Amino acid sequence: MLRKLIAILIIGIFATSIITASSLSDQFADAGSRKKIHFTQTFTSSQDPGQGHENHQLSLILSPNQGTIYDGSMTFTSSEPVQIVVLHEINSDDAKGQPTWSIDGNTVYGLSLIDLQEKSGSFEFTGAALGLHSPNSKQFTSTVSVDGWIRGQPTEVIMQKIELEKEEPMSLLSRANVPATIPIHEGIYGGEKVLYIITDGSDEEYARELSEKQEWNVELAPVLADVPEDALQKIFVFKNGVKGEGLYGFQNEIFSSTPQQESEYSALSSVIEVTWKTGQKEIVFESANDVIAAEENGRIEFDETGVVLNTPHIVWPGGQMQVRADQEIADDMPYGGGQITEINEEEMTVTFVAHRGWGPDGRTIYYIVTDATPFGPAEMMGVTSSPTSANLIAHSGAVDLFQFKNGIKGTGPLGFQAGIAAASLGDENYSPMWRIYLIEWNDSENAKILETKSDIDSFRADDLITVSITRPTNSDHIVNCPFIDPFQ
Repeated sequence: MLRKLIAILIIGIFATSIITASSLSDQFADAGSRKKIHFTQTFTSSQDPGQGHENHQLSLILSPNQGTIYDGSMTFTSSEPVQIVVLHEINSDDAKGQPTWSIDGNTVYGLSLIDLQEKSGSFEFTGAALGLHSPNSKQFTSTVSVDGWIRGQPTEVIMQKIELEKEEPMSLLSRANVPATIPIHEGIYGGEKVLYIITDGSDEEYARELSEKQEWNVELAPVLADVPEDALQKIFVFKNGVKGEGLYGFQNEIFSSTPQQESEYSALSSVIEVTWKTGQKEIVFESANDVIAAEENGRIEFDETGVVLNTPHIVWPGGQMQVRADQEIADDMPYGGGQITEINEEEMTVTFVAHRGWGPDGRTIYYIVTDATPFGPAEMMGVTSSPTSANLIAHSGAVDLFQFKNGIKGTGPLGFQAGIAAASLGDENYSPMWRIYLIEWNDSENAKILETKSDIDSFRADDLITVSITRPTNSDHIVNCPFIDPFQ
C-alpha cells in the first residue's frame, strides 16, 4: 500500500481540497478577471516535495494554478529563519540553466529564492506561487498575512492540499560511498610481516611529520593521549640502527600484538621510540620480546613518548581484513560484506569504502571502518574484531556517533538516513573511536531528515525520537571509524 504524505502544494496532476468555509467566503471579491485576496493564516511546514529539495521544509502559502498570477504583499513571523519562495510559470524548454522547481520533472517552474534567513519580515511579490522555505529538515510554523490580487482564471483557493504518494520516503546522498586509497606501512610481529595504516595521532607535531612522510593526512585526535593502557598496544619505532623502510629510515616498526591475538589487539598504539646506545652491535629485531630484552640488557634506550597513533592492521601473520566480493563502489551499495576493495602490496596502498555522514554542525564528513567490538557487528561489517576497544565505552577517548534504526530510508549502516557525529576533524574532542547510539522515531510516519547534533537534541526534547546507547548481544559497542578526506 502506498503511503500518503500530505504537503501544502498543488500542481494540476494532484487532487486538491478547496477551502470554501464561511470563514473564508468574504475574503474574495470579483473584479472581472481579478479576485481580491486578503487573509491571515497559520501554516505548519512539511517536507519539500520538489526535486533536489528532499531534505528541506516548505510551507506553500499560495499554490500554483495554470494561468494564474498572484501579486500583493505578505507579512510573516516564523518559528525558524526562512527564505521566501516565488514560483513562475515557464516552459521546461525555456529553463536554460535558470533555477527551477518541479515535483515530477515535467511541470517546471522558475524559482526565485529570497534568502532572508529571518524569522519575520514583509515582502512584495508577483508570481505563480508563494511560499516559505527552510534549507534544513526541521519543521517550522509560521503565521502569514497576505493582501493582494489573483489574476487570470484561478480556482478560488487560498490553501490547497495535495496528496503526494510515495512508497517510502528515501534519502540517497550523492557520493554517499567513495573510494579512499591510503598508503600502507610494513611492520613486524614475531618475525613476520604486518601491513598497517596510520590515520590519526594524539600529538600535533607527530601527526604533521607523519603526514609529510606518507603524503597522506594523519588527523589530529588529542583525546587519544589519555586512552587507558588496557585499550592500547605498543609500537616500537626505531630512531637509528640498521637502515630500512621504517618511519625514520631504519628497521620496520614492531608491534606487541596483531588481530591474531584477538584478546590483546588494539589498533591504538602507544609509541615507544627506540635508540641504539653507542658501541652496541646493531641488529634487526623481529619481536617485541626481543626489543624489551635488549632494553633490559642496556643495549638500547626507550623513549615512551606518550604519543598514541591509530594504526589499524590490514594484513598480519595468519590473516587480513576482508576484501569485498563486489568491488564496485556505489551510493546504494550494501554496508556490510567488507570495507576494503583492494589491497595493493606492489603499490603499498589499500582502498577503503569511505562512507558519507554529517558532522555535529551539518557539514559533510567521510569515514572508513577498520575494527569494532563486539564480534557480531565486526563480522557483519567485515572488519577486524577488537575486544579491547570496549575499555573506551565510558572514556573521553570515544565520541558519540548517532545512527538511525528507522525513519527515512537511506545510506546509513542500518538502511536508514546517514549518521550524525558529535565531533568532526579539527574539534578538540575528535577521536576515531566511536560510541554508537541509535535513534528511533517514536512515530516513523513523522520521520524527517536530521543533519546536526542540535537537530537530535531538539527532536529528542520534543519527544519525537528516542536515543539509546547500542549494546549488541548485551555488550559494549565501539567502532574504529577514522574520519578522512578521501579526495586528498
